[in-house]
Amino acid sequence: MTALPSAIHLEVEALYRAHHGWLHGWLRRKLGCAHYASDLAHDTFARLLDREEPIEAREPRAFLTTVAQRVLYNHWRREEVERAYLEALAQVPEALAPSPEEQTVLLETLCEIDKRLDGLPVIVKRAFLLAQLDGATHAEIAATLDISLATTKRYLVKAAAQCFFAL
Repeated sequence: MTALPSAIHLEVEALYRAHHGWLHGWLRRKLGCAHYASDLAHDTFARLLDREEPIEAREPRAFLTTVAQRVLYNHWRREEVERAYLEALAQVPEALAPSPEEQTVLLETLCEIDKRLDGLPVIVKRAFLLAQLDGATHAEIAATLDISLATTKRYLVKAAAQCFFAL
């Protein structure tokens, strides 16, 4: 027995049929690559399928542009994190380098941490990363960032709360 499509699925299907070609073209112009445009157009509609409330967009293209811009921003952020990770990995001796599987897991973890820390001030993120990735003590972080020990602790609590308790 097949399940009936939900209202959101029907709404996304209608948006897809009417605007997928336009959205793909818009993304292709932004990215300069038809393959990435296809992937991100797919991700845009997949994000819409995850919604629980109806879309009811009065201006469907403006709505799709907003959602696609968020997907595009996440794509660029991931590329930035991946580039930084690969640069750091290039500094590791080959004998100590993680396996390709471990590299994939590490990159996914870094991207998830980056996403969860989004919106925090740079100095708060930096304090958290110094503690978590470099193993720096509170005193070392305070000295590195030229802040008080109390501020260091406050920043770490703020970042940890956002990172660990994000839904």
